[in-house]
Amino acid sequence: DKRLETRYLDEKIKDIDEAINRALEAKKKGEVVSIGVLCNAVHLLERLAERNIVPDTLTDQTSAHDPLIGYWPHQITYEQAKVLREENKEQYVEYAYESMYRHVELMLTLQSRGAITFDYGNNIRARAKEKGLQNAFDFPGFVPAYIRPLFCEGKGPFRWAALSGDPADIAVTDEVIANMFPENTSLQRWLKLAKEKIAFQGLPARICWLGQGEREKAGLAFNELVRTGKVKAPIVIGRDHLDTGSVASPNRETESMMDGSDAVADWPILNALVNTAGGASWVSLHHGGGVGMGYSIHAGMVIVADGTTDADERLKRVLRNDPGMGVIRHADAGYELAKETAADHGLSIDNKLK
Repeated sequence: DKRLETRYLDEKIKDIDEAINRALEAKKKGEVVSIGVLCNAVHLLERLAERNIVPDTLTDQTSAHDPLIGYWPHQITYEQAKVLREENKEQYVEYAYESMYRHVELMLTLQSRGAITFDYGNNIRARAKEKGLQNAFDFPGFVPAYIRPLFCEGKGPFRWAALSGDPADIAVTDEVIANMFPENTSLQRWLKLAKEKIAFQGLPARICWLGQGEREKAGLAFNELVRTGKVKAPIVIGRDHLDTGSVASPNRETESMMDGSDAVADWPILNALVNTAGGASWVSLHHGGGVGMGYSIHAGMVIVADGTTDADERLKRVLRNDPGMGVIRHADAGYELAKETAADHGLSIDNKLK
């Protein structure tokens, strides 16, 4: 119901076959609709396989990074799961691992039938392999499959919130971003759809993907909005922990790096230090984002655009250096696109040493 209220879903259906049939009907009609089915993901995948219905794309967003608290095993009901989680943690975790094995096995089955299948970063493949599914990693993570070229250009999830609490302030920033990057067709499409489809939760906020040089430009524009009173209060700027240079996560952001540096943890630490030195308002260094404690290190960053000239200088430094560390990290790993981006933006260490 919450997902309906926040417009992530258009429809809620409780019966699996009814939900599958509704999706097939929508596909036939060319209807754009988001359908939520109230069930365990394993049961849904089993039914798709039984009916030989192959989705165009397939991923998973269960909380598999936490077998005890995050994941609901398919062998028991949700109500039984809540009780067993408290009364017999060991049995619960055993059920969870068995369920994750079956979950990934079914994803591999649908992949073999033609579904474009990828891991969305919750570590379910690693859990299944720990349980003995040797080919669990036969479908890729979404970063090496799709995102890494964007990371090489310093692109990642740039987000901001209006501290005034007024949605009108986000509308002002949307217009600024749209006018600033008119040639970015995917960004233009996203801003249009976000206004139509996404409901604010808490402070009004927006997110979009911006690259090296673009984040700095956007931050300075937001600071000017605050300075001139075109928005009612400061804008706080951050990003996701999934970003180009802030993570060491071998099963997600840094999976299958060209030079084998998947688990090298220096980069997020350097990112945190550089953002601290640059004057970010808030910097964090933490474990586990998305994949579970012990599997990753992430550096977080927030900077406030308060309209002052001091903020101008800090925004220039932080919003250049933060994605810049990602460009440098990927250039160091050998990616040609990252080397080109580094050269274009004055980030090439080789050029500086000449």
